[in-house]
Order: sequence, then C-alpha cells, then structure tokens
Amino acid sequence: MSMNEYKPLIVAFCCNWCSYAGADLAGNNRLNYPADVKIIRVPCSCRVNPMFVLRAFQRGADGVILCGCHPGDCHYTSGNYYTRRRMALLFSMLDYLGIERERTRVEWVSAAEGAKFAATMNDFVETVAALGENKRLEDLRCKK
Repeated sequence: MSMNEYKPLIVAFCCNWCSYAGADLAGNNRLNYPADVKIIRVPCSCRVNPMFVLRAFQRGADGVILCGCHPGDCHYTSGNYYTRRRMALLFSMLDYLGIERERTRVEWVSAAEGAKFAATMNDFVETVAALGENKRLEDLRCKK
C-alpha cells in the first residue's frame, strides 16, 4: 500500500438494539469490514439528528451511514419510521448543498444479520472511495 493511498473515513450511526448488535455479531464471526468505519452507538436510529450527519461531514467524514432496526421491529415502537422521514428530508437538503447522494445511506440491519452488516459496510466504503474525498462541507479548522 502506498503512503498516499486514499482511504475514506466513514461514520456509522448504529442503533443499540439491532445494528450495533449486528456489528458485534460480524466481529464475533470474524467477518471483515474496513477499520475506517467509525461506529457511533445510539439508543435508537430516531435519535440521530440530521445535524449530526452535517457535523460529521464538516469534521472530515467522507460518508455517513445510519443503521437501525427493520421497520416494524423498533424497540421504541415507531422510532425508525421517524428516521425514514427525517432522512428523506436530509437527503434533499444534502442534494441542495451539493453533497453526492451516495455519500449517505440508511440501512436496516437486525441483530442476527452480522453478515449483512459487514457486506453493507464493505459496499458503502467501496462506493464512497469511488467518489473520492469529501470537500464540500469541509471545515479547515477541523483538520489536523
């Protein structure tokens, strides 16, 4: 690997009950996904404020993925329905800001789907790597 090979920084917001447990299962089964995926554990996917996604991009993330329980299986009854509506609005705002649609994704991953979690992360990292570095919302004060 060359010194300047680009590796995208991915922020993954994972709900505690399903997606985070799916990530744990992927690790227990020794399924590989890039170490550049930084997981942030949240109680429910509906707790992810769209400003968190914008802040992640501002702080240098190249892609942001939000993972939650399958619709109808939320531990907080209807949390992921709120997520779905909120993220649809966020996607239109990101489009307005000029952020490529492929840099953000919402996935429903249950606790039993460790293989799906790893496959989703690998696919998302590959997609974001093809887009290159995110410069659109970059805040130079956040650089090292």
